[in-house]
Amino acid sequence: MLRVQVKQRVNLKFLVKLGKTLTDAYAILKEVYGDECLSRTQVFEWFKRFKEGRETTDDDPRPGLASTSKTDENLKKIGKLICEDRRLSIRGFAEITGIDKECVRQILHESFNMRKVCTCPRFEYNPSSVLYAPLLPSYGTC
Repeated sequence: MLRVQVKQRVNLKFLVKLGKTLTDAYAILKEVYGDECLSRTQVFEWFKRFKEGRETTDDDPRPGLASTSKTDENLKKIGKLICEDRRLSIRGFAEITGIDKECVRQILHESFNMRKVCTCPRFEYNPSSVLYAPLLPSYGTC
């Protein structure tokens, strides 16, 4: 089922083809959809696009980096690291592979079905304290 926004764009495109004016088209959409109607700015923008000959009602692609971290090559790298040392933290996987931590987390969770990943801090001996003091902010293997 189409989202409400896409349905409104389809209806707006139909109104443009009927030759309705911009204000009439906005009034009709506002009457039909009420509170769920596109904003006035969005209606004006899409009306202009359809008037100029645009046929698709889909959003334009947005600029930015494409998600390329979940490639087969990276999955193999992380799979190999899991086999070598299953106790690595997400940060450890990210530092070794050069992949973003959130992408590593998603790969471990979705592709390898790992629900929990070890994130124990490393400790160093501190003679002035009875307890060991953690090395901050670094996290390592358990």
